[in-house]
Amino acid sequence: MKQLLTLSLLLVATTLFAQEDANTPEKKFAFEGSVDAYYRTNLTAPNDENQIAPATSFADTGGFSLGMGNIIASYEKGRVGAVADLVFGPRGEDASATVLNQLFAFYNISENTKLTLGKFNTFLGYEVIAPAGNFNYSTSYLFSNGPFSHTGLKADFTLSEDFSLMLGVFNQTDVTEFNPDGSYAVGAQLGYDGQYLNLLYDAAGLGFEVDYTGGFDASEDFFVGINAAYADNDGEGFYGVDLYPQYGLSDTFTIGLRGEYFQTQSESVDDDPSVIGLTLTGSLVIDEDLIIKPEFRLDSSSEDDFIDTDLMATKSLGSFVLAAIYKF
Repeated sequence: MKQLLTLSLLLVATTLFAQEDANTPEKKFAFEGSVDAYYRTNLTAPNDENQIAPATSFADTGGFSLGMGNIIASYEKGRVGAVADLVFGPRGEDASATVLNQLFAFYNISENTKLTLGKFNTFLGYEVIAPAGNFNYSTSYLFSNGPFSHTGLKADFTLSEDFSLMLGVFNQTDVTEFNPDGSYAVGAQLGYDGQYLNLLYDAAGLGFEVDYTGGFDASEDFFVGINAAYADNDGEGFYGVDLYPQYGLSDTFTIGLRGEYFQTQSESVDDDPSVIGLTLTGSLVIDEDLIIKPEFRLDSSSEDDFIDTDLMATKSLGSFVLAAIYKF
């Protein structure tokens, strides 16, 4: 009798523990990132201490150079989680000013609503900070003149299978740890089937920016990305458009062109300077994780912003970059 009672208690205890384990949220930990380096040379200008380069954010150092190391750790348990995104190297330092590229916690209130608090990369624009997320290795003028990151609170809503909405309030653009005058920026993003309309109003920082990001598949192997933006801050700002046609020649090699028109605008300048940028990039994937990117770039400005090999002022600059990106 005692043995039967003991066996019954063991069965009940086992059942209760099994139910508790089944009801306990699963813990999910992920670790990923990338590293990159490159070689750059001017084709139509000297390669010396003057560092003649396009007026964009990254890949502007002559010779062999480091890009960045990107380490992303994420943890999720049930409906809550957090992400720590650390960056090292020149590209990361230029974009983030600290090693903290992103650092935020999130709460999935429901299947259709998610709250995020902390620092996260901007929702505007086609390109991102980490080169592993871009097709072209060098970055565009639109990307370089827009915001990089925001620190604040945002809410993401899944409205339907095709529609999404994000609303957020942030510190001044690219201000992470301290809001000096108590002013805040507000942002919104409306998405439909891979097309996004983005709005940012930052009175104490970048002013007002409206941005469209999207693209379409012209065929199974041919994709065209699109980015257009307009920004104004009390008469100072910019506007432009980028097209990103990309064609897959094989399972491992894709060729793409970024064609860009970019113009600054200022009430204090009679003729606002503009630039046309053409960037031809090849992307060779080796064993899924290593990507080799040869890239030819031609920048043509309305002003004499560059010099040629004879040290004479000129409106154009041709350059070449060979980059290696490893994802893990």
